Amino acid sequence: MTAIERLVKELSKLPGIGEKTATRLAYYIAREDAVSATSLAKAITDIKEKIRFCPGCLNLTEGINCPICSDTRRDKTTVCVVEEPQDALAIEKTGSFKGLYHVLHGAISPLDGIGPDDIKINELISRIKNSHIKELIIATNPTTSGEATSLYIARLLKPLGVKLSRIAFGVPFGGDIEYIDKSTLAKSIEGRMGFSS
Repeated sequence: MTAIERLVKELSKLPGIGEKTATRLAYYIAREDAVSATSLAKAITDIKEKIRFCPGCLNLTEGINCPICSDTRRDKTTVCVVEEPQDALAIEKTGSFKGLYHVLHGAISPLDGIGPDDIKINELISRIKNSHIKELIIATNPTTSGEATSLYIARLLKPLGVKLSRIAFGVPFGGDIEYIDKSTLAKSIEGRMGFSS
């Protein structure tokens, strides 16, 4: 197997990268100078050597704690539960959430062989029992596995007396109702909120 073929094979393992894209990327990397290729290889190696789980929220971090858990201005009584680190990043970009996060690193999916013990639910329960968390916002994806995960978490945590809420799903701002798929529209009707004056 040639070096290009090996690179195509490895790049094809990445999510969302098919053989054609992997081939295009491999040839692009081959055309780049040695400094650029070495820089890319170093960035990949650094991620494996320097990135770890934050002991508080299980997000990815280079430090002892992630910047969010280290921020003393954050509301430590409110925790938003997300499936993946990039979900927390997306919420952070809105600037609307000032609490902490808990990253599950997946969602319950029996068809894929992923059960509750395969994601970070036990760590969430332990965290709630050992801290002053008052509200848990469940922000799993609006998928079958995301819904199963949110229901499982809600059932487990109900006896602990923490306030549970679920993010609303629905029509995107600027979207036309006639073009919204029926599942999204149904969720937006179910998750409706009252007007505040």
